[in-house]
Amino acid sequence: MGRGRLRIYLGAAPGVGKTYAMLCEAHRRLERGTDCVIGHVEHHGRPRTVALLDGLEQVPHRGLTHRGAAFEEMDVDAVVERRPAVVLVDEMAHANVPGSRNAKRWQDVEDLLAAGIDVITTINIQHLESLGDVVHSITGVRQGETVPDEVVRRAEQIELVDMAPQALRRRMAHGNIYQPDRIDAALSNYFRPGNLTALRELALLWLADRVDEYLQQYRGEHNIRSTWQARERVVVGLTGGPEGRTLIRRSARMAAKGAGGEILAVYISRSDGLTSASPKELTVQRTLVEDLGGTFHHVIGDDVPSALLEFARGVNATQIVLGSSRRKSWQYLFGPGVGASVARDSGPDLDVHIVTHDEAGKGRGLPGARGARLGRPRTVAAWLVGVLGPAVLTVLLRHLEDGPGLANDVLLFLFLTVLAALLGGLLPALVSAAVGSLLLNYFFTPPTHTLDIAEPQNLVALMIFVAVAVAVASVVDVAARRTQQAARLRAESEVLSFLAGSVLRVSPPAPQNGGATVLDALLERVRETFAMESVALLERAGDLEPWTCTASTGPAPASRPDDADVDMPVGDHMALALSGRVLPAEDRRVLSAFAAHAAVVLDRQRLAGEAETARALAEGNRIRTALLAAVSHDLRTPLAGIKAAVTSLRSDDVAWSPEDEAELLAGIEAGADRLDHLVGNLLDMSRLQTGTVTPLIRRTALDEVIPLALAGVPPESVELDVPESLPMVAVDRGLLERAVANIVENAVKYSPAGIPVAVAASALGSRVELRVVDRGQGVPDEEKERIFEPFQRYGDTPRGAGVGLGLAVSRGFVEAMGGTLTAEDTPGGGMTMVLTLAAEPGHVGGADHLAEATT
Repeated sequence: MGRGRLRIYLGAAPGVGKTYAMLCEAHRRLERGTDCVIGHVEHHGRPRTVALLDGLEQVPHRGLTHRGAAFEEMDVDAVVERRPAVVLVDEMAHANVPGSRNAKRWQDVEDLLAAGIDVITTINIQHLESLGDVVHSITGVRQGETVPDEVVRRAEQIELVDMAPQALRRRMAHGNIYQPDRIDAALSNYFRPGNLTALRELALLWLADRVDEYLQQYRGEHNIRSTWQARERVVVGLTGGPEGRTLIRRSARMAAKGAGGEILAVYISRSDGLTSASPKELTVQRTLVEDLGGTFHHVIGDDVPSALLEFARGVNATQIVLGSSRRKSWQYLFGPGVGASVARDSGPDLDVHIVTHDEAGKGRGLPGARGARLGRPRTVAAWLVGVLGPAVLTVLLRHLEDGPGLANDVLLFLFLTVLAALLGGLLPALVSAAVGSLLLNYFFTPPTHTLDIAEPQNLVALMIFVAVAVAVASVVDVAARRTQQAARLRAESEVLSFLAGSVLRVSPPAPQNGGATVLDALLERVRETFAMESVALLERAGDLEPWTCTASTGPAPASRPDDADVDMPVGDHMALALSGRVLPAEDRRVLSAFAAHAAVVLDRQRLAGEAETARALAEGNRIRTALLAAVSHDLRTPLAGIKAAVTSLRSDDVAWSPEDEAELLAGIEAGADRLDHLVGNLLDMSRLQTGTVTPLIRRTALDEVIPLALAGVPPESVELDVPESLPMVAVDRGLLERAVANIVENAVKYSPAGIPVAVAASALGSRVELRVVDRGQGVPDEEKERIFEPFQRYGDTPRGAGVGLGLAVSRGFVEAMGGTLTAEDTPGGGMTMVLTLAAEPGHVGGADHLAEATT
């Protein structure tokens, strides 16, 4: 089942006749045998509209009650169940009553289209979401009911229901739109002539854009390259020079002469990146074009006139604006120029305007000049070899009594020509070939000292020399160009390979300098690659928000893209700003890859931070869930015992003996102690999770703390071995006591009956170890770390044996004091908890310490 088709009747204001036109279309379809029904129509009591409802089936509405009032809305489910071919749905922007299937009627329309039902609907221009602010500024009324433009643009047909403002006001005055009591207020407010004219123009312009999209789609599908002058489109050809601003402003004035005119500025760069354009100037011109309502386009093409004409025909342009050539008169020997070529090849469908400016005739670089790329020393050397070299060689050969002969002379001059080509390119080589041929003819070809040539074979030799010199110079120049391009492409490929590899890695490459982030390392790589002074990644929240520096490297980074020598946009609200020098166009391609990668790294860092936050939240949720489980069972168990004992004591039906009362009171006391212990562990765990545990570190002797920690267990269940000679440790006495108490109680709980738990302390170098050894069932190696997690209990421990926080709290307290708590297997079976603390150097504990203090 395919998606249904949407047809929209678009109006500039209420009352232009959208609903009337929709109902007329429904009757036409009924006459053709189409199954057409009414989903919802708002006739507003207009007689002619009501009359058109006759003969049309209407799907029953759905009744809803909201705030004590009854409403009727379209029943989408009923329409889908009825499955007509076409359904009429009036007022697409209507907001449904709460309780409906969707919040907006346009969402109902989407559901009907998804069900394969064609929909005919209506909407006014003021309800388009993109025009809300414009309509509010015109009419002073903020539209609360809007439809996304994309929903309307997807319609297969959009038909404008138009009416002149004067005719609409007359219709209003005759009572054909509103009730008489509302006419005067409407005519003096919303339906003022100025409002209606502005809304009508908005509707016409918006629909014209939609028609233009249809036209472009049709031209593309039918491969139509000629210009259809349905709308004025002015293409401005930019060179990157300062005259571009003049051309842009002149083009804006030309486009403004016709309604709906459009400006498209285009800059064409060669595919090898050779250009004299200033990236800074191009950025200024891009901003100027966008401020004037136009668009900026960057096109790559080696043949500038052809690329410009291809672009103009591709966008269906009607006019091309170019500036007067900046070349000097003698430079026209190399070709007619871009303006003349475009005017010659434009054909009858494109008007070409040549605009004069202040930069005309001031000169520009020669076509194919390589001086800027080769450097001044090589260029000077090439001209010296090409011009002075043949003269010096002539003098040397003339001083030889027996010369090498004309053939060898030709080879020597040819060598100088090739050397000039290697150093400076084609132009010095051509000059060298011309100078060399003249010198060979005058000094070495009989008759000498004249330009005459006596023997035909010598004429052929000179002609071959010139031809070979030109051919070899051309080949050498092309090879040099290709070598330079290959070197650049190799460097670019290495950079792009580095970027691609870092993207494909599971985690970004770690920076070499410790402490720097991956983004800092990447920006430093950008600075080194392009030899810049500083690089900054700038970001802002919106178009009007100030720029902020997310990361930077180097001294005095730019705070805004406009302050940098080079800026590379990354999306709408991010830019890479480089300070130090202006980059050529070929380097900007690699810079764009760096900028995109910097954005990816920044997103990855932020996602990693969000993931860490999410993990912390997930851990908190897990603890809260376990806490609820503990409260629901483990904490209720001692409360239930206390409640039962208190209820029994207060019962008048039973006469309790003193022994029974003592037993019940003992049960109450034990339950209260157990409850106090559980609540204490829960509070301790909460303090550890929130990071609010602040130990009060003091030098302490273990033999003073450990006995206090064992007060809660039966004396016969523990064997204590803590020598008084142990070094003192720096701990919080309260936290250590709580930690040891939890560890020992856990060991006693799992140790078999009758076998005491061993608690022994010893000094090992710079640390003191406390070992708590039980002979229980032990814990497998893979489970040893899990038992330290909150709310974890190992084995078949009964539910009433605690909430599983003792070891987690103990490890948290020990680590807060700088110690460690680990689990080991007990030889022969069982588990040993090893609590390690740092020993205080130069101190002894127990009786020795007390004796020293007494002395």
